[in-house]
Amino acid sequence: MSQRSTKVQKDVSKSTANKLVVICVDRDDDVGEKTGISTPVIGRDACIEAAQRLALEDPEDADSNSIFAAIKTYEDLISKGYQVEVATITGVKNRGVQADEKILLEAKAVLEKFQASGAVIVSDGEDDESVIPVIQNVLPVVSVQRVVMKVSRSVEYSYAVFGKYLKMIAYDSKYSKFFLGVPGILLLIGGIATVFGYTAEIFAVLVSILGGAFLIRAFDVDRAWSSWSKPTPTGFIRMFTMVTGVLLILSSVPAGISTIDSEIIESNGGVIESMSNQIGIGQFVGGSLPILWIGLGAIFAGTGLSNWIGGIPRQISDILRIIVLISLYPIIAQFTNIMIFDESSFTLIPPLLGGLAVTLVSILPLISERYASSASSGSLPIISHALEK
Repeated sequence: MSQRSTKVQKDVSKSTANKLVVICVDRDDDVGEKTGISTPVIGRDACIEAAQRLALEDPEDADSNSIFAAIKTYEDLISKGYQVEVATITGVKNRGVQADEKILLEAKAVLEKFQASGAVIVSDGEDDESVIPVIQNVLPVVSVQRVVMKVSRSVEYSYAVFGKYLKMIAYDSKYSKFFLGVPGILLLIGGIATVFGYTAEIFAVLVSILGGAFLIRAFDVDRAWSSWSKPTPTGFIRMFTMVTGVLLILSSVPAGISTIDSEIIESNGGVIESMSNQIGIGQFVGGSLPILWIGLGAIFAGTGLSNWIGGIPRQISDILRIIVLISLYPIIAQFTNIMIFDESSFTLIPPLLGGLAVTLVSILPLISERYASSASSGSLPIISHALEK
């Protein structure tokens, strides 16, 4: 046998020589109140009797399951060679300081009968686990096990998660400014408008504010603007290209309207009505497409340039974004020709295949460059070495 195996066996023998006490905690004293049994309850047989009597008195009480779980833990540790005892300690019905004092006294009483060097705590919820620091004053806690009945697991966890999120909404400024701030503003504006008699107009104002808040949060406009407007070179680049791109995108609308044939506008009775005409839609899209694509390209280029200057490793995604934008242009341009000149739909296939080929060809060198950089940094040899093991 090797020296390492001998050392492991010695460590295992040393750990199993420790004396552990499995403690089931009942802070509200259901055991004493409902069964009349005096606590602490020490020993396997005594705990089984207490659990059975509690289950008969109140089958819906989860503390009986906790006691049985403590007995199961006790038997598992016995089978592994530990010196173990099991006990049930309780507090008082009203909980609070008196319950914690009683639990401390009962924990000391358990240690007087069984000199343990560590404790395994078994409980059925967070309330019972709150006394762990009290027990740690007299005995180190080496493990904590929570018992949740399968029929109530989803309910208990849902309640805990719901309470956690309510606290986050109420006290975390990152969430409260939206979930409490926006409704607060709406209620305040609605109350003021009602006092001054603007009840008819206030509905549209409130809906607009609420819709704007949803859009800002949904698309992270507030975070993006805070990062773009920072007084740094990358922030100025993003802010300039974003403003320029948005203006170009907005200007593409009148550019598209100006390309619609005047006869189509007159025959349909207006610009908006012309959008129901196939040729009118094609002319509008074809006229707005160049300026729209330049605006999108300005935004993408500004994002890529700011990432490159700031050293953010997103070059591949930034380059691919621009390549895909360029590849889509002939496809959409040909689509407008189909709508305007009633060409065959099969004429859309060549630009579609060409754009797909350009995209795939552009991806390959970028991916190979990433793998080459990974190999030079030493990550690939580490992976191969791990596979060899």
